[in-house]
Amino acid sequence: MARDPVKSARRSDRRALRREIAAVRDVGADDTALTGHVLALLDELALGPGAVVTSYASIPGEPPTRGLNAALAARGVTVLLPITLPDLDLDWHDADDAGQAPLGRSAVDRADLVLAPGLAVDRTGTRMGQGGGCYDRALPRRRPGTPVVVLLHPGELLDGAEKPLPRAAHDQPVDAVVTADGLVDLGLSPWRGPSRA
Repeated sequence: MARDPVKSARRSDRRALRREIAAVRDVGADDTALTGHVLALLDELALGPGAVVTSYASIPGEPPTRGLNAALAARGVTVLLPITLPDLDLDWHDADDAGQAPLGRSAVDRADLVLAPGLAVDRTGTRMGQGGGCYDRALPRRRPGTPVVVLLHPGELLDGAEKPLPRAAHDQPVDAVVTADGLVDLGLSPWRGPSRA
């Protein structure tokens, strides 16, 4: 996936904004809030013990996932975490496996819900990631109808007044965003009709 200079400039701006936002966030409170919102989504989707959810181990500055991943496991949900491969595709491992044994690139097709990272999402479902294209490579392997929800900080879902994010043909749209303030369905979700967005 070739680098797009327009996307690169926009990504640089979003990274700078993220540093500003992250600097004033309460990580513990955000972890608790995100966990509550995602668990409520699992209830809405009727996903309980035995369900499979992809997540990730957040790095400093990202919306926190430590408490969320622990809460998912406590509910009996299998949590799959990504392994970034040299070609920037994703393999997966079970979060409970200390050895992080790869499950294969196709393991994402086991997911009932995909939780994905991002720098920003716009109202059309365009997600801006870190630029490697990892999720754009992996998401087409999920089962049809599996929702993709991006974890963001408040203020990283672009409102209608902001310029939409650039989208290339390979960019995979997302269905919803969860921030510490709650879930925002973009009207694209497979579990709700557009009238409930």
